[in-house]
Amino acid sequence: MEENSVKTRLYADLTLLVVAFLWGTTFVASKHALSYATPLFIIAIRFILAFIVLAVVFRKKIMVQQRSDLKGGIIVGTILYIAFVTQMIALQYTSAGKQAFLAGTYVVMAPFLYWLISKKKPDRRSFIGAVVCFVGIGLLTVNTTFRMGFGDSLTLFSSLFFAAHIISTGYFAEKQDTIILTVVQFGAVAILSLISALVFEPFPTNLALNGIVSMVYLGLFCTCIAYFLQTVAQKYTISTHAAIILSLEAVFGSILSVILLGEAFTLKMVFGCIAIFAAILITELK
Repeated sequence: MEENSVKTRLYADLTLLVVAFLWGTTFVASKHALSYATPLFIIAIRFILAFIVLAVVFRKKIMVQQRSDLKGGIIVGTILYIAFVTQMIALQYTSAGKQAFLAGTYVVMAPFLYWLISKKKPDRRSFIGAVVCFVGIGLLTVNTTFRMGFGDSLTLFSSLFFAAHIISTGYFAEKQDTIILTVVQFGAVAILSLISALVFEPFPTNLALNGIVSMVYLGLFCTCIAYFLQTVAQKYTISTHAAIILSLEAVFGSILSVILLGEAFTLKMVFGCIAIFAAILITELK
């Protein structure tokens, strides 16, 4: 019995490793998609695809949902919409590899955001992790004039909303069906981003095959499959393990950016990435 439990946890951890890899590819795929479409339309197409697939697969469960089930999904979806919009806009002004590591700072931000809401003070590890993370951000983003770029600043802003998304998801997941919560939040992001795109951005007319493939990949693999696998896997593993494994998203994203996009990393930036990753481990490895 115990052996089966260990195997189940191992499979869950390996599944989360796949999720981290898929999320790591998001930065490269998004950077490529930006060559063919504007940020809001990319997000809209991505989440419309993810919503349609999950809505079809779980259509019987969705048909019997209550009106109260919509509230949590709409709130969580709105937060996720803000996080993704700011991250996609920021990607136009910074490199995919740099953003991959900066995006991982949400793991360090989450305990402090929770402190602000619940009045429960984070432990000492969270404070140490925050200091190390701050040093890493400085090494990774501050240039010779000691200024942080607009794209880097906006990425950190988006990370704050990803931290809020984690907290709000945890709050509503205790009260609602996680599948319904996921489907409704995908629908909320799809609607909000589509309306925003139609109002603020020109309709994409240069959608070549490569651009379509990038957006389909983002919608099906990085959103639909990745979020679904995460939801299932976290039922069978320890949350600390899950957080550490998912934080490898930053490592995969940075490595893939160098390999596939040919982005260059200076020695200072490498030390910055190491510091941010160390901060994530300090915060979560307890």
